[in-house]
Amino acid sequence: MKYAFLFALYFFIASFSFQDFNVEELEKDSILYNSEKLARNYSGKKAQWQNPYGYPKPNEILEKTSVWLDSYARSIIVKKGKTVIETLADPELWKVLTDIGIDGIHTGPMKEAGGIITGKHTPSIDGGFDRISLKIDPTFGTKDQYIDMANTIHSFKCTLLGDLIPGHTGLGADFILALLNYKDYPGLYDLVEIDEKDWNLLPKIEKKEFAKNLNFDEVDKIYKKGYIVGKLQSVFAASDEKITNWSATKKIKGADGKTRRWVYLHYYNAGQPTLNWLDPTFAADRLIAGDIMESLGVLKNNGIRLDANGYLGVEIVPGKETAFSQEHPLSTVATNLISMLTRKLNFAKSIGGITYQELHQSLADIKAMLEFGADFSYDFNTRPGYTHAILSGDSDFLRLSISLLDKAKIPPSRFIHALQNHDSLSYGLEEFKENPDEEFDYKGKKYTGKEIKDAILKKDLSIVVKKTSYGPCATFVELCALALGYKDIYNMTKDQKKFVQKAHQLLAFYNAMQPGIFMISGWDLVGAYPLKASEIKELLEEGDCRWTNRGAYDLLGTSDQKASPSKLPKAKALYGSLPEQLKDPNSYASFIKNMLKARKKYKINLAEQIKILDVKNSALFLAMYQLQDKSYLLVAMNFSNKKAQEKFDVSEIKFKSAKNIITNKKEDKSYFSSKINIKLDGFEAKAIVF
Repeated sequence: MKYAFLFALYFFIASFSFQDFNVEELEKDSILYNSEKLARNYSGKKAQWQNPYGYPKPNEILEKTSVWLDSYARSIIVKKGKTVIETLADPELWKVLTDIGIDGIHTGPMKEAGGIITGKHTPSIDGGFDRISLKIDPTFGTKDQYIDMANTIHSFKCTLLGDLIPGHTGLGADFILALLNYKDYPGLYDLVEIDEKDWNLLPKIEKKEFAKNLNFDEVDKIYKKGYIVGKLQSVFAASDEKITNWSATKKIKGADGKTRRWVYLHYYNAGQPTLNWLDPTFAADRLIAGDIMESLGVLKNNGIRLDANGYLGVEIVPGKETAFSQEHPLSTVATNLISMLTRKLNFAKSIGGITYQELHQSLADIKAMLEFGADFSYDFNTRPGYTHAILSGDSDFLRLSISLLDKAKIPPSRFIHALQNHDSLSYGLEEFKENPDEEFDYKGKKYTGKEIKDAILKKDLSIVVKKTSYGPCATFVELCALALGYKDIYNMTKDQKKFVQKAHQLLAFYNAMQPGIFMISGWDLVGAYPLKASEIKELLEEGDCRWTNRGAYDLLGTSDQKASPSKLPKAKALYGSLPEQLKDPNSYASFIKNMLKARKKYKINLAEQIKILDVKNSALFLAMYQLQDKSYLLVAMNFSNKKAQEKFDVSEIKFKSAKNIITNKKEDKSYFSSKINIKLDGFEAKAIVF
């Protein structure tokens, strides 16, 4: 299967013509049409008045579920004769996962994606995030299998979360009908008809091309003519070929007989046309509502992940050539609507209507979206902090990152604290990017946002050299090996592997000891190495190194397949299958199980952060939390591979005993004074309850 051409900024359609499409058949396949059919089940019915929906309910959710598996459908290795969905529905898998302490799963996008603009289906150009249908992608299984999977997961009292992509679609029936100027479909997209007298301002399109990316000069010319809002604040590109966020189509004869040329917006790939959240038809709102209804009402999801919901508004700035396109208030309004509708249409018997957003925006923007919108936000704010800490042996930047969250009054309980996911390591560093001249207290001095951002990126990108515009690419096993200076990660010695495991456990410990949701991926559970470039040449042709992170894995170790149904090769694994690991008390999975047992017993997911302690040794990270029973939790971590210790004052805390909740051992009498002396081996962590 050839993927490279799918990343190009034009699309070959050979002799196929738009007139070959049957608009009635296209409409029946469109998301908008099927959304309107689904709405009839709820409009005027009592079903939509059963749940409160105006405010997020994070604590209610955390009481029932707080440890999730991040499972990327394209990376699942299946048993022969089984589908991806059947594999994820296996009761044996859920016996193992719940034994470890996992009580939920995010599946990754599973609905049909890609395009049909060539006259036949072409695969996804972005790992499933270019949705074209409400149907389950047959690569993964069937709708009935998905519903069976939901029933199995719910029988284990676990939570199932799907995906919503509110910013764009793929090149499916909805987009084609928009280009054919059919009914309300043009209102779905940031799509503009260009008058024939101005076609000379657009690039020439070859017969076999569908559309072409505009250059800056072309964008400026049609902007000055009043057609579009101009250049955007950022250009997200997997390759250097994408110049701007706008593309122009060839001449297309519409359903009404008129021939048009269009210009359309795409934040990401040209195959991901952007939805217009404030068109008078409100077609985009209706389309996304249908996706929510299908996910919750039909597929029995307990909630959904909101992908890139920070880019849902775009606006002209008079007198300027750059539009207002990031952190727009419409993104907040749209997020509120999505989250409220998800809560309103919650049909889960135990817990449901959950939304969490995965975006790296400024703290002010995240806070605004959490007020009435999503229940949780992905923790892209402290991830660069602990990533930098493991790479440098210095946790000062992590302390700074947490202090900014504290200043913004966003508690850690509102975040998804995760290890690896389908994306890059996501060094957004938005707070420092957006405030380049503001001075921050860092390492005992004043540094500007730009100075801090540049220093962090220079250090970390000198170690993790694979990167996209989204950030550096690495599996966490790879990251830990690189932090230790092991460049030949595929041929590490036994002792080197032990050090890597210890560092990897430290990162899991940091995330699991945070209040809120802890999410761990299948890649982390098996200890996935990155795929070698030679294994996925075609996927890397456009420079998207994230594919190296997405190797296939087999959690139960029961399959002889060498690749997933999506043709991703099986990744080499440091730890191996979960059943094998759980036989070894010193394995990574056993460590996770032991840690999650303590997390659940002491309800750390519902704890309150009290303070991040100052330290003399920057390798150490010490944080104090108050648990629900009013006792105190000290989280102590050493981000260096060398021994470290620190003495600090706790005179304000009155306590009678101190217990390491991971080892279940009481600490020695050195704790029973106003000063505590913490001693940690290299990459060691302790969780002590007073």
